[in-house]
Amino acid sequence: MNKQERCKVLIVDDEVLIRQGIKHYINWEQEGFTIVGEASNGTEALQLIERERPHIVITDMVMPVMDGEKLTKEIKENYPGTEVIILSSFSDFEYVRSTFQSGVADYILKPKLDGPELLKALQNAVKKIPNFTLNRTESKLNTIEEIIHYLMEGYDIHYDQQLVKEAFPKKYYCLLGGDIDTEGVEVSQIVQAVSMFTGIKHYQIFKEDTSFTYLLNIDKDELSIIHKKLGDIEQSGDIPFKIKWTLSEPFTLLKDLKNQFQNDLQKLRQYHFYFPHYTLLSHEQLPEIIKEENDTFDLNHFIDVFKRRNFAEAFIYLNDYVEYLSHQYTNDENEFKSFLGNIIFNTTILLENLKFKSETLQQEKYHHFSMINHAKDVLETTNYFHSYLNQVKEVIDDELQDPSQSNMKKLLAYIEEHYAEPISLTSLADHFHFNPSYLSSYFSNHHGIGFNEYLTQFRIGKAKDFLQNNKISISEVSGIVGYSDHSYFCKVFKKTTGMSPSKYRKSFSGADLRK
Repeated sequence: MNKQERCKVLIVDDEVLIRQGIKHYINWEQEGFTIVGEASNGTEALQLIERERPHIVITDMVMPVMDGEKLTKEIKENYPGTEVIILSSFSDFEYVRSTFQSGVADYILKPKLDGPELLKALQNAVKKIPNFTLNRTESKLNTIEEIIHYLMEGYDIHYDQQLVKEAFPKKYYCLLGGDIDTEGVEVSQIVQAVSMFTGIKHYQIFKEDTSFTYLLNIDKDELSIIHKKLGDIEQSGDIPFKIKWTLSEPFTLLKDLKNQFQNDLQKLRQYHFYFPHYTLLSHEQLPEIIKEENDTFDLNHFIDVFKRRNFAEAFIYLNDYVEYLSHQYTNDENEFKSFLGNIIFNTTILLENLKFKSETLQQEKYHHFSMINHAKDVLETTNYFHSYLNQVKEVIDDELQDPSQSNMKKLLAYIEEHYAEPISLTSLADHFHFNPSYLSSYFSNHHGIGFNEYLTQFRIGKAKDFLQNNKISISEVSGIVGYSDHSYFCKVFKKTTGMSPSKYRKSFSGADLRK
């Protein structure tokens, strides 16, 4: 085999965009490869293989007519000198395992497909071809723009150190990101926004319609100058649109450019959601995150309290957690919004089940979902959420002010005062001079659940509170909340909460249990 021959590659994928992407990921000729064809399925590929005799076939797994697994077997049976690289998604693992048994050279997960990953797989495949050496053509990087481009693409390149030193004479680099929340901004205005860095070398490395990123070459003491200039811009009003600036930590090696962009600057950009009043966000401005010992929201507890109509307690618990969550800036904003959406969904259902007149909230819940999902920052998001909660409170207040609710208030107050006693529907009916059958219907119609279910939920809710105190034994807790039979209490507790009283206590304290 001619050692100077270029390595011939065939691309097989039923998606045109994937094939086009592969063709533009690397400089094929420079790296010693040449693309001899492309096919949309295994049958087309076999025809091209017979004619072109490629050294390497890059093939997708899932294709019509003939898939990648069948194609790989055909290649290995009829063209044993051809190496195969598999493209797959995470869900194709079983397929990939079967093709490895057929002797494929390598595989690439489609979500991770990029230039460096593809080049690495191709070079690994070439090593398996006997007596073949890549005829690679060195291409000298003549400009700083080319060096920055290849570094941002993730290539491990060798570049002219003298060229870099002349372009960037100072010791440190940092990345400056700008995000614009105004439509219709022209490129010339963005250039104007960065032009104030007189005396500081800056190169644009990334630009989209509403964001841009510059590489700055600085001395470390110039960071304070950058901070001041950005503040001056905000106060001057010279730029007719608002920019959210983000400044990375300084770094000393240009080869770290992509890592600093992805793992430093981009993370900081996401934090802007939690800091809407900050014009510039940098690491030194980030406050310490304070984590609470129990930093998860107990939705079941919230639902239980809400069902018992302890609305004030339920809203205090919810608002405290939303306030806490709004300061956890390392959390993804979509997780925060998803949590609020889940609360809206559950609260709307609770109101319906409790027979509140919540038709308007039912109709508008998707509007609330949309407003929260499109909110720009944490303040806007929580304002929309509290607007929804205010509507919920109005629905509850209107209902509770209805004269027909006065008897229900008295019933619930009596249960709260006497839940530890052997209370029953009959004894409750006797106390309030109701017919037991009528009281059962009245309670269900006005409260959404039956008397016995409500009493059980109330007692178990109180038991949860007592179980968090290790000084009270579980048997004592059962008596305190109205269960004279300890084993029956444990059975009801587990049925209601999904765990035994001892396991529930352990989830809070982890301490040895008193039996």
